[in-house]
Amino acid sequence: MKNSHSHHQEHNHHQPAKSQAKSKAGKVEEQLEEKTLHAHREAMPHGEGTPPPHREHVGHDGHGGHDHHRMMIDDFKKRFWISLVLSVPVIVLSPMVQHILGYALDVPYSMYIAFVLSSIIFFYGGWPFLTGLAEEVKKGAPGMMTLIGVAITVAYGYSTAVTFGLEGMDFFWELATLIVVMLLGHWIEMKSVLGASKALELLVSMMPAEAQVLRDGQTVTVKVEELRQGDVIVVKPGEKVPADGTVVQGESYLNESMLTGESKPVQKVKDDQVIGGSINGNGSLQVRVESTGKDSYLNKVINLVQEAQKTKSETQRLADKAAKWLAYLALTAGFGTFAAWLMAGAELDFALERMVTVMVISCPHALGLAIPLVVAISTAVSAKNGLLIRNRTAFENSRNITTIIFDKTGTLTQGSHAVAQVVVFQQAFNEQELLRLAAGVEQHSEHYISQGILKKAKAEGITVPASDSFNYLPGKGLEGLVEGRDVKVVGPNYIKEFNVQVPQSQAEEGVETVVYVLVDRKVAGYITLRDQIRPESAGAIRVLKANGIKNLLLTGDNERVAQSVSDKLGMDGYLANVLPHQKQEKVKELQQQGEFVAMTGDGVNDAPALAQADVGIAVGSGTDVAAETADIILVNSNPQDIASLILFGKATYRKMIQNLIWATGYNIIALPLAAGVLYNQGIMVSPAVGAALMSLSTVIVAVNAQLLRRQIK
Repeated sequence: MKNSHSHHQEHNHHQPAKSQAKSKAGKVEEQLEEKTLHAHREAMPHGEGTPPPHREHVGHDGHGGHDHHRMMIDDFKKRFWISLVLSVPVIVLSPMVQHILGYALDVPYSMYIAFVLSSIIFFYGGWPFLTGLAEEVKKGAPGMMTLIGVAITVAYGYSTAVTFGLEGMDFFWELATLIVVMLLGHWIEMKSVLGASKALELLVSMMPAEAQVLRDGQTVTVKVEELRQGDVIVVKPGEKVPADGTVVQGESYLNESMLTGESKPVQKVKDDQVIGGSINGNGSLQVRVESTGKDSYLNKVINLVQEAQKTKSETQRLADKAAKWLAYLALTAGFGTFAAWLMAGAELDFALERMVTVMVISCPHALGLAIPLVVAISTAVSAKNGLLIRNRTAFENSRNITTIIFDKTGTLTQGSHAVAQVVVFQQAFNEQELLRLAAGVEQHSEHYISQGILKKAKAEGITVPASDSFNYLPGKGLEGLVEGRDVKVVGPNYIKEFNVQVPQSQAEEGVETVVYVLVDRKVAGYITLRDQIRPESAGAIRVLKANGIKNLLLTGDNERVAQSVSDKLGMDGYLANVLPHQKQEKVKELQQQGEFVAMTGDGVNDAPALAQADVGIAVGSGTDVAAETADIILVNSNPQDIASLILFGKATYRKMIQNLIWATGYNIIALPLAAGVLYNQGIMVSPAVGAALMSLSTVIVAVNAQLLRRQIK
């Protein structure tokens, strides 16, 4: 049985040292910055002035990329408000609007005033779409920007020609409203994106900035990036290990839970391997550096995350696909209409008006809002219900999940060891007395076992007695005098070493941690602790099974622990003693078998698998790295929210499809009428009617998106 314990300091071991992130200028971070800024630029399909459509398209470009994203949001916001203000007089002065609403304004030079204001709106408000148009044409990949860019350019060019003498009615008010609505759509869309992921930056920040190196018998402080293989470093109690290596002197317990997923601190003695980024207990260690930089364990995790996210970045937006075909349709229909009317003997101004009407109508306001509105509403509603959406595509795709992989510690379990049972051997004691004496000694330690026993004593209303002569027994436990009695709380290592005879233990070997309580050198009883299963976990597994979704448990803990949790929750299977790259490999294997995989986790060790999964779900109580790598965060750390996620994901996708069908389907009717196919029957869509249809389409899409609020309880 290897459940012995020692007592050590684990101050703040659940939080990465964020404060160090900004102060580092190490080679690893610089390389990440260079790679990810390049990825960020490559993933911008709409030109410099336009937003990255999804989080997964944005590289991990640290503070710079995050600030750039925020600047872009502010830029669209500014362009929207200025264009909106300028649009008001353009709309009011429009002869078409006056005709529709039945009023008349006699303003001197009104057409020229509208031209000047519309020119500002076109060049300032429309600039992101014009640059996006140029970028898409350059790449030979027309999409939403081509659609918007062509519509506003044609409308502006035609209206300008009308202002300076061409026979016809200008489209300035349609131009203005089209730009304003599209700016609003993009602004909403960008606000719903949480910005570039900081996962890699946070991973880097888990390494301390400096290390203590032994040189000629003296301790010298050096930067971590200056460490070389063979250096001997000193790791003091409570410090982070600066690099992977082998213990050459000392003994301690290291908290590796954020790196390996093993829920208990691991004992390290001479010749044992240690991982950079793990947290030392209250023993002092001397470690010979084995791996630095790109060869380190943490950097391998960084690369796994980076590769997995790069692979997933090929996801296409549904709206972009619709826009691509609409762009082809608009250009073909527009120029086809112009040519057809000229060949039919129509006047140039009439043929031009038909062409412009077709091209403007083919860029419906509704399409610009169809996706962003649903995204914004679903993001807000989800947040209120404990689901923080970071990756919209993954959220929408949650309806396709066929298999969910659960990390154990901190996800299905609480990640903290609680007292499972108290067993008394001597009649002179009862369970409360045994707990009271044990707590008297344990109050001097920060070890997870100590905290579990003290928490149980508090819950039982036990007053912890004073104690003195406290003594730490390295690798075995601790001892002290409690009310004058010699009390030892020790693990199996102590029992074996001193050949202490104890009655047969009923503890579940490999599942529970056992500590024995010796009072005046006699075994009074023992206390077991285990990681407690979350109360909501069983319900979550039942709901998933009812929906035909397979569930698997993956953990860094041993086989017995994994089997125990899996059996109690009635899961479909488990995999124990799993290293981070194996978690990612398991996700890949399932994906290759045709499964649509979701992964839930809370530690650094889960980050590569979270990134690889089709849908990565982090529990909110976990590490920042897991949260930043995931697509969706369960704010309340409640596994039952996963069922809500899947159901709401289905509802969100339905709304998006409905809006896209309406926004694009409207063109099927409006375009032929605008082109004049029923002209001989006396039916033709005038620019005014086309504009009204566009407005109605936009209203329907907006109302339909709002109905999404009723889809989640």
